Amino acid sequence: MQRPTSPDPIDDPQGYQQHLLGLLGDDDPAEVQLGAVARWRALLAEAGSGAARRPEPGEWSVVGCLGHALDAELVMSARYRWILAHDEPPLLGYDQDLWADRLHVDGEDPELLIAILDPLKVANAELWKMAGPEDRERVGRHAERGPETFDLSYRMIAGHDRFHQAQAASAIAAIRGA
Repeated sequence: MQRPTSPDPIDDPQGYQQHLLGLLGDDDPAEVQLGAVARWRALLAEAGSGAARRPEPGEWSVVGCLGHALDAELVMSARYRWILAHDEPPLLGYDQDLWADRLHVDGEDPELLIAILDPLKVANAELWKMAGPEDRERVGRHAERGPETFDLSYRMIAGHDRFHQAQAASAIAAIRGA
C-alpha cells in the first residue's frame, strides 16, 4: 500500500485545502466526522498490538495518527467558536510535529484519546447543525492560509480525518510487511 501524501499546508495552502476537500467529496461533513470515532476504533482493532508501532522512524503509528487527529479536533473546536463569536478573528497555525513530539508519547493509551475525541466530534457536529447559512460563511483569518469560513474549516477537518485514517491504514500494512 502506498503511503498517503498531501500538499504542504504552509508551502501550498490552497493545494492543501483542495486536497482535504477532495477527500471529503460530496459527502456530508457531519456524517463523516460522526463516523470518525468508529473508524478509529476499527483501525486500532485491526492494528492490535502493533497500534503504537511506527512503520518507519519519524512516521506516525496508528496511535500517533489518532493523537494528531485529536490535536486537530481540539484546535478546530476553538477555531470554529472564534469564527462564530468574533468578527474575522485571527486563527493561529500550529506545528503538528511539535505537538506530536511534545504532547504524545509512544505507548499512549488510545482509549483515552478516543474518550476525548468522541465528545468533541459530537459537540462540533451539533455546532455545525445549529449554524445557519450566514454563520457558516463567517470568516476567520488563518495565519498561513488566509481567510477561512466556518464551512470551509468544518469540511476540511472531515477530509483531514480521512487522510490520517488512510495514513493509519498504511502504517498497519507497513508493520505487517504488506
